[in-house]
Amino acid sequence: MRQIIKNAFSLAVLALLFTGEAYGQGMFPPPPTGTLPDGATYLIEVPPNWNGTLFLYSHGYVVPGAPNPAFDAGDPVTRGILLSRGVALAGSSYAHAGWAIQEALFDQIAVLNIFKSTVGQPTRTIAWGHSLGGIITAGLIQRNPDSFDAALPMCGVLSGGVATWNTGLDSAFAFNTLVAGGGLQVVNIVNPGQNLLNAETFLAVAQSTPQGRARLALSSALGDGPGWFDPTAPEPAEDDFASQQANQLLWAAKVDFPFLFALRAELEFRAQGNPSSNEGVDYRKQLAHSIDREEVRALYEQAGLDLDADLNTLNNTVRVSADPQALQYLEQNIIFDGQIHIPVLTLHTKGDGLVVVQNESAYKKVVDEAGNAEFLRRTFVHRAGHCQFSPAETITAVDRLLNRLNTGKWTDLKAADLNQDAAALGPANIIFVTTPQGVVIAVPANPAFFEFKPSQYLRPFDALTAE
Repeated sequence: MRQIIKNAFSLAVLALLFTGEAYGQGMFPPPPTGTLPDGATYLIEVPPNWNGTLFLYSHGYVVPGAPNPAFDAGDPVTRGILLSRGVALAGSSYAHAGWAIQEALFDQIAVLNIFKSTVGQPTRTIAWGHSLGGIITAGLIQRNPDSFDAALPMCGVLSGGVATWNTGLDSAFAFNTLVAGGGLQVVNIVNPGQNLLNAETFLAVAQSTPQGRARLALSSALGDGPGWFDPTAPEPAEDDFASQQANQLLWAAKVDFPFLFALRAELEFRAQGNPSSNEGVDYRKQLAHSIDREEVRALYEQAGLDLDADLNTLNNTVRVSADPQALQYLEQNIIFDGQIHIPVLTLHTKGDGLVVVQNESAYKKVVDEAGNAEFLRRTFVHRAGHCQFSPAETITAVDRLLNRLNTGKWTDLKAADLNQDAAALGPANIIFVTTPQGVVIAVPANPAFFEFKPSQYLRPFDALTAE
């Protein structure tokens, strides 16, 4: 069960961490704000003891209609630690919510230019960000290679926009074909709210029978959905297929279905059409490469279903074609070419069901193929959840990246060394979780770096790659 921090001492420590006072710098004032010509807001924070280093933060996806403030760090604890160490922070809101990569790539550079003109030229500029901010971080250094000295994409969509939305289409296509009887819009979504409501209804009905659960597992497997959801709970055993499927249901209901069956409409509006395709995809081959293949086979056998028959149905169902101009939009916003010439360190949890850890395999492959493997290193945290890193783990990754800049070498990236350094940060070893009542609480979390090699990404990583 989740362990809420209740005692006065722990609350006092957290209050100090949130302001940075526990790290010797005093309480930081409210950050200065500004507005860019396109309406995006921004933050720039420069501590009195600025050491010349600037971290430019890119935030994650914001649902259209939700508040869209600017952020310059992922959480207040990490923010406080970095400011106390003399690091300047900056970031923008982006001009719009949703798949805002086009605006973000412009707005973040605009903030960087404002920083240079109002504060001064940083000695080192580091791009960093979470989730959608991870793909933006990688996009910034690809588009503006001379503006940055290093990058830290965290839980990033590093397979690129085309592969990400194609993978989402695979899961939605299987769910619609095998569970919903073709009753959903998987692309060209006209009524997102009703489409999502219909999908959630089909989901609940399917979960009530062994046959439905087996088909839900297959739908999840085509996107490598992890069978682990709660960041405060241990990972289910390899053969605990019932628990794995129950966790995949939680990912679908609470996180993924809104993107698959509703928020895709926002992207289609931007792109002026459907940018995704499953033409030529062999779903039998897709399942064979999935981390969930044994779970799917076991659940199909328990349900008395013919897996081959369902795979044949998927492979024989009329496919979805992308609109060329919409595909071009998504290629521009953005796919990766592996051309990095600065240090890049990535961070990902194993049990991420929104941006699966296999995104790291996709990015590594394009970087390796471009001959730039020396610049890229990856770190992994053995925990469920999207972007569920403790501030201690984040700061440990930051320190390794700064050390690479200082020494010109990657050192001490073994999990044991990373965990030792994270543990030394004491009360920063917490994660933030949301209760069923919507309250964010801080939960103690031991450092969980581990040695890990994710499997291949199931889809080609850009529109130019064929399998």
